Amino acid sequence: MNPEPYLQLDRVIHEKGRLAIMSMLAASPELSFTELRDALGMTDGNLTTHIRSLQETGYVSVAKSYQNRRPLTTCSLTAPGRKAFREYVNLLEQIVQQNRPK
Repeated sequence: MNPEPYLQLDRVIHEKGRLAIMSMLAASPELSFTELRDALGMTDGNLTTHIRSLQETGYVSVAKSYQNRRPLTTCSLTAPGRKAFREYVNLLEQIVQQNRPK
């Protein structure tokens, strides 16, 4: 078994909560904070922490606006975020193929 692909996994994306956020955002142009929180069953604080980590690496952008006089926070993947997620998924597929019984 070649351990190299495992060492290349993006640690920012690999964490379970951030992987879930990235997966949801990859399937949608943007999602509100509330949609992410409710779909993933996270607390506000936990989701905020994960989004901040993804934002600091440049994978996620956050926009704040108002809808019906209420604050609305939306998140979306940046171009580098989409690229990083695609590379992460490709690497996982490579690991699966490498370890498939022959």
